[in-house]
Amino acid sequence: MRNFEEKIQELLQKLLLMGRLSESMVQTALRVLIERDESLGEMVVKKEKEVNELQIEIDDSAVKLTALQQPMGTDVRFLFMASRIASELERIGDQAVSIIQKASPILKSPSLRPLVDLPMMGEIAEKMVRDSLEALVNRDCSLANRVMEQEDKVDAFRDKIFRVLLTYMMADPGTIERSLALILISRHLERVGDHATNIAEEVIYLVEGREVRHQQESDLRGVH
Repeated sequence: MRNFEEKIQELLQKLLLMGRLSESMVQTALRVLIERDESLGEMVVKKEKEVNELQIEIDDSAVKLTALQQPMGTDVRFLFMASRIASELERIGDQAVSIIQKASPILKSPSLRPLVDLPMMGEIAEKMVRDSLEALVNRDCSLANRVMEQEDKVDAFRDKIFRVLLTYMMADPGTIERSLALILISRHLERVGDHATNIAEEVIYLVEGREVRHQQESDLRGVH
């Protein structure tokens, strides 16, 4: 039993390491834009390999522990959830790589206003990732709920950024390439927030055994 608990803790530590790497990838991708330093993108690509390797290790450990230990209750939920969280963290890393790939036209020309509200949007998305992992460690459903509530702020930034950049493109066709790149980057940041929200939902499932995925959509359908 002690060995099983140790394996569970090892799995949790790998998830947290994967989370820190994914969050730092997003942070570094934004630094590429803010500091206008394309060379920082190499750090993101390097960390992506580490994130992918950790996902494979986590999936493998979760399957083996489930098959060999036949856990019950919270333990089986944790093992089931560990693979899903690892998948969300891997996708957060993918969003960071996508931001790097969109950076080139932005760095070739002067900044727009500068970068609209992308840095603030990025800070909120990064904090959502950080808080979702803290909620996991502490089995804190109230923090998980606060992460889910932040999703609306990220969406509002995405909409505001789109409106501002649309105005730029209409006023000056020379800004179209940069503006489109920034709009796409805002969508990648929105997806970072989405993945953090999904992790928060997994925490609630772990602690309470209650599914809250798609609940908002169901509530909205009930209103109509």
